[in-house]
Amino acid sequence: MRIINRNTLKQRPSEIVSPHDSIPAQGPRVITITSGKGGVGKTNLAVNLSIALAGEGQRVILFDADLGMANVEVLLGMTPALTLYDHLFKNIPISDILLPGPGGIKIISGGAGFLELANLSTKQRTKLLNGIEILNSMADFVMIDTGAGISKDVLAFCAAADEMQMVITPEPTSLTDAYSLIKVMDRFKLHKEVGLVINQARSNVESSEPVHRLINLADRYLTIRLKHLGSIPWDQSVVRAVKNQTPFYLAKPQSSASAAVKRIATVMLNKSKPVDAEGGLRGFISKLTRLFK
Repeated sequence: MRIINRNTLKQRPSEIVSPHDSIPAQGPRVITITSGKGGVGKTNLAVNLSIALAGEGQRVILFDADLGMANVEVLLGMTPALTLYDHLFKNIPISDILLPGPGGIKIISGGAGFLELANLSTKQRTKLLNGIEILNSMADFVMIDTGAGISKDVLAFCAAADEMQMVITPEPTSLTDAYSLIKVMDRFKLHKEVGLVINQARSNVESSEPVHRLINLADRYLTIRLKHLGSIPWDQSVVRAVKNQTPFYLAKPQSSASAAVKRIATVMLNKSKPVDAEGGLRGFISKLTRLFK
């Protein structure tokens, strides 16, 4: 592990998913990347997609918001010296907790800082929102790597973001868990649309059939719209890159997996920011604070 230092609920879903702060639309697109179950490559997509967007000239900040595992740092072999907690409680400027990441991205480790959002005083909350204004001017995209499943924390991150992407694999358990999370999104009207990314597909059938199955179920039983953003094929270079704690998009830029991620980035760039977005990163943090309470 390398240490990077810039200086050398139990609540019901209905109780946690209805925040509406009145904030004017501004700032970067805030996108959560989540999954119904673990082990589907969610963090790998978050890291490599962030790098792909940066390669297209976008300013990208990646938040590690998996409160239990800190998988972004593990995937990249990083041990952050400073986290969001240090900004909230140790008077560290928010710009100092930005870690320089691979491919030109910036990384913020949320850690215990996110867990403390529910306990912030008015002064601390104002300080955080003022700090967030700095980040708002530094990013075009803010990518949020969440945990997996339907926990209160995951739902809160999904509800607070402008957009939501869900990673699935062709495995039946992945599809079942993904549909369960999509139903919650629909039940509480958290999003009108969810982007789907198929990972580890070993054939054209595995690239398309699971998405069609989920889309058909949603069209039949739900009001939420599912959009297929792209499919990432199973690629041995991805396995090697994970073992080496290196993003495959940089290690093997000509691989089939890297090409697929670049196509997904292009799809994202061709989509405008949602017109009902509430304030970019500032809106995200404001809503998240209310949800965690």
